[in-house]
Amino acid sequence: MTLAGLALTGDLARPARLTVPDLRRWPQHRVDVSFECATSGVQRHRFAGPRLYDVLSDAGPGFDPARRKDRLRFLIAVTGTDGHHAMLSWAEIDPDFADAPVLLGVRIDDTPLDVAGPQLVLPQDRCGARHISGITAIRVDGGYRCGTPAPAAPAHAAAAAR
Repeated sequence: MTLAGLALTGDLARPARLTVPDLRRWPQHRVDVSFECATSGVQRHRFAGPRLYDVLSDAGPGFDPARRKDRLRFLIAVTGTDGHHAMLSWAEIDPDFADAPVLLGVRIDDTPLDVAGPQLVLPQDRCGARHISGITAIRVDGGYRCGTPAPAAPAHAAAAAR
């Protein structure tokens, strides 16, 4: 049996490659989730797994400790095996801000996800679009800057706009 793994990368002191058994080392939380799926209607599932906040905090995000609000510029990108992506802000999962109970699900309806890979579970979302199955990568990025000018448009795009 081959275990699915995810790459934890970005602005982290301790990037890692984690499997579902690795994710079971953190405290496990359970949540019943109901969300609307555009293709199959309302879905109801019970998930168990660690909080995303706990896993990422242990990886050592590159916050400036002298600036309490520095955490607010960090974004979290999650990618699944099917290429589906979702973005979260650090403030969504941080207990000092929104404290959303976002999980890395390692079990769905009492079925282990060792082979399929963990799922991103957002109990607070009414729509299931940000639920990611078979997570392959989580990237924490503190390089985002508000107000950074957009790159200049290529010359051919500017000419076509005239």
